[in-house]
Amino acid sequence: MQLYLASGSPRRAELLTRLRVPFAVLELDIPEVRNADESPRAYVMRVAQDKALAGFAKVQDMSAAWVLAADTEVILDDEVFGKPADAKAASEMLTRLAGRTHQVITTVWLVGAAAQLHAESVSEVSFAPLSAAQVDGYIASGEWQGKAGGYAIQGLGETLVTRLCGSFSGVMGLPLHETATLLRRAGVLA
Repeated sequence: MQLYLASGSPRRAELLTRLRVPFAVLELDIPEVRNADESPRAYVMRVAQDKALAGFAKVQDMSAAWVLAADTEVILDDEVFGKPADAKAASEMLTRLAGRTHQVITTVWLVGAAAQLHAESVSEVSFAPLSAAQVDGYIASGEWQGKAGGYAIQGLGETLVTRLCGSFSGVMGLPLHETATLLRRAGVLA
């Protein structure tokens, strides 16, 4: 049985390694564009499933292959805060998140020849009020790059957070409890 992670994210690979299951990485380029009539939850679900199905299409000829994929998005007021395009966009996101509570939704899909399984992690993250200098300092760190919502909870971004209700690993990008449950259901993890 071979497990593949359909993600180039070093954070997801690091988290999956904690489950002590061998895996290989599949790099994919899946468009992440929310449809006009799509709810944030449906969007995250669709993108994660698209990644898993695209990954499985690459390895489906292999015996007992499973492909794991996830998508994580920051949601505030029904708006999806994806990965900021540049420092200005990251600064605007952090300014809007400051002093407020937002949701982080991560959906995980596990696709194999015998089944398609999925799970969802929804966390609430509260930010402290932030001064312009604090936002500028965080932007200068560069940590915002490639991160949904423009922050990384596993790094300096944790200093912005006053409260987390949910899954720390889910906010990082791969909720370990939900992922382990899926892998057990598929027989990939004991």
